[in-house]
Amino acid sequence: MLERIETIILQLVDEIGYARASELFAKLSGGKRLRARLILTIAPNEPDAPLLGAIVELIHAASLLHDDVIDEAVLRRGAASVNATHGSKIAIMLGDILYSKAFSALTAFDPQIARRIAESVTDLSIGEMMDVEMAESFNSDRKRYETMLYLKTATLIEACAYCAAHLAGKDPHSYGLYGKNLGLAFQIVDDILDITADEATLGKPSLNDFAEGKTTLPYIDLYEALAPGDQERLIGYHGKALNAEEKGWIRSKMDELHIIEDSYAYARNVCNEALGAIGEDAPLRAIIETVIQRSH
Repeated sequence: MLERIETIILQLVDEIGYARASELFAKLSGGKRLRARLILTIAPNEPDAPLLGAIVELIHAASLLHDDVIDEAVLRRGAASVNATHGSKIAIMLGDILYSKAFSALTAFDPQIARRIAESVTDLSIGEMMDVEMAESFNSDRKRYETMLYLKTATLIEACAYCAAHLAGKDPHSYGLYGKNLGLAFQIVDDILDITADEATLGKPSLNDFAEGKTTLPYIDLYEALAPGDQERLIGYHGKALNAEEKGWIRSKMDELHIIEDSYAYARNVCNEALGAIGEDAPLRAIIETVIQRSH
């Protein structure tokens, strides 16, 4: 079924009628297609599910193009980003083209589904703005981080699960809760891997999030566990390129205080809440396990 999604995505891009957009889109890596897989898993027999999955993946691709411009990222999934190869203006406009096409295609759906997806994209954009503003200084406010995390990452995945359940005649609220927690767990694990995975696996320098000013869950947990003097040292490393000694100090403190284990435990608790919402659904349980156990 994912092959069907890929076919529809290419059809939607071709319908735009602009060869340059198709050419640039063809260079983008499709990634894990988590959102489309989720829709197909919840609504496997619904004829409109593949189209909804393709639309959501276009939205996700557009958000990543904009995200790379904001972060001034030169790599995306191990390959050169569009803003690195063609400039930020082209990356932004390609993202806008994909957003616009996705929303045009979304009008074919029940208004409740179209509205739910559209509202999640508004939330996603708010989350992006919060992420940018929070990067200006070290953030030790866990609640603020969790709000940003939900808006930036989890809300679109939540909407996918909600809308897929609506298509399939299942309880949208239970599946929406599953999707929300899946999205939270996915991003928490992503934040952990930025610290624990090697640079070859990441496709970018390790501890890159912190160097970019992002105070993710492990750093908040570390800050709370450190003595006052070490708290000041951690804040001093925020938002700057870290040398090997500075990275080593952060990692050693995280090892000493079991920060990574605690962050994984939090992600696991979030996953357990997701599973509690949908009961004995083996395929959805498998998706959760894939997320929590992934290494890149």
